[in-house]
Amino acid sequence: MPHPKRKISNTRRDKRRTHYKGAAPTLSVDSTSGETHLRHRVSADGYYRGKHAFPDMKQD
Repeated sequence: MPHPKRKISNTRRDKRRTHYKGAAPTLSVDSTSGETHLRHRVSADGYYRGKHAFPDMKQD
């Protein structure tokens, strides 16, 4: 099996890895409760897009 003839320098290795960094998650603010949550997810108090996501469950 072939092996590299020379060691890849740190600079060349790091140039290849520049796109590996993770992106910060996009956050939204709920219009009803004002709570910050991940996009397209129900907030901790059960609201999604201004409406209660589980209307049959008891609300506080």
